[in-house]
Amino acid sequence: QVQLVESGGGVVRAGGSLRLSCAASGSIGSINSMGWYRQAPGKQRDLVAIITSGGATNYTDSVKCRFTISRDSAKNTVYLQMDSLKPEDTAVYYCNIDRTRWNIRSVYWGQGTQVTVSS
Repeated sequence: QVQLVESGGGVVRAGGSLRLSCAASGSIGSINSMGWYRQAPGKQRDLVAIITSGGATNYTDSVKCRFTISRDSAKNTVYLQMDSLKPEDTAVYYCNIDRTRWNIRSVYWGQGTQVTVSS
């Protein structure tokens, strides 16, 4: 099993910044990717940003040039630096890990952290 602990959510005014962290622990195995997803009320959970084991990154168009995903491989931790926040960024943000152990690929989710951006 893998445990993901997220932190860093909160309330911020439009134009402000927040930094989310997600630390993975347990029987991690080999990490394929780690990422952040978000889910606004009444909407589906969508990808925000992802970083692969090779360091490649991908962002949804709406956050490009505002959000930065990074990782500390030694700590099995992924970060999401969110700048120039907008009210439409308000959502619950979930950390995700895609890992392989004993040739079995599995995905785990964090409990979510609320990000609220006021106008």
